[in-house]
Amino acid sequence: MKAIVIHAAKDLRVEDRAIEQPGEGQVRVKLAAGGICGSDLHYFNHGGFGTVRLKEPMILGHEVAGRIDALGKGVAGLQIGDLVAVSPSRPCHACEYCDKGLYNHCLNMRFYGSAMPFPHIQGAFREVLVADANQCVLANGITPGEAAMAEPLSVCLHAARRAGSLAGKKVLITGSGPIGTLCVLAAKDAGAAEIIVTDLSDEPLEYASTVGATQVINVAKDANALGAHAGVKGTFDVLFECSGAAPALRSAIPLLRPRGIIMQLGLGGDMELPVMQITAKELELRGSFRFHGEFAIAVEKMQSGAIDVKPLISHSFRLEEAETAFQTASDRLQSMKAQIVF
Repeated sequence: MKAIVIHAAKDLRVEDRAIEQPGEGQVRVKLAAGGICGSDLHYFNHGGFGTVRLKEPMILGHEVAGRIDALGKGVAGLQIGDLVAVSPSRPCHACEYCDKGLYNHCLNMRFYGSAMPFPHIQGAFREVLVADANQCVLANGITPGEAAMAEPLSVCLHAARRAGSLAGKKVLITGSGPIGTLCVLAAKDAGAAEIIVTDLSDEPLEYASTVGATQVINVAKDANALGAHAGVKGTFDVLFECSGAAPALRSAIPLLRPRGIIMQLGLGGDMELPVMQITAKELELRGSFRFHGEFAIAVEKMQSGAIDVKPLISHSFRLEEAETAFQTASDRLQSMKAQIVF
């Protein structure tokens, strides 16, 4: 079979790999679609991120869906031919955090396409993938491209849960990449009354408008455009900070009402925080990292029509066009979510 393998920054290859057979409790999935994520792009463009660096060739990819073509012993509830979204999250179910139900903080997490441990955890961008049956969520009734969006949507549903009730709330989202734009859908689904999205470029903001943002603002064109929402002590109830950029976070804090909530999703490195403002306004800073139980919920919401991710799938490329796909996905002025079609 063919797999998409990163060797070093800008050194992406489509290579042959052996096809594995499913063991007990496992299924074999013939991949149909895989979305290129920001972490995949960090490996492609920079050979890693922060202190995480590639030390050996690694198969990329963790946003995938496909059809089951073989069942291991003891698998129930899944059939050959089923379309499944495959969760990349594989906690150990044995460490102290798994015992507490905090599976996204598992001490022995095996997350597809991660160079954090060594040997690296090989990813899912391969024509045939063997997965644990409990990773697979039935996605019949939606397209493979939609099913492959379950992973990034889960990130945003987890953040919305961490934020508490959004019903009737005024929400600010900084950064209109795939996560920021999917947060629009998650906030709408949670009942937010008003959703305003900021970015430095018009192109990604158009997608936020398409999926239901109340207003979009290019702060590169008008840094004071949000002033109308400042009020005396701020008017926003919740901030979803999705850019990972310190200026975005600092400029948003004055716009939050007292006791507002900051949901930090963006991973742009360490930031200096205006602690005096946070303290005086009694703001809550909450991190949001990955997901677990939200994966099945993401599929259910797409199946029911409650959330429509189709407008965000901007490009589809064949497996042999992998390098072009990654180059396109790296240009946020032309791409929102680029996917590989296997």
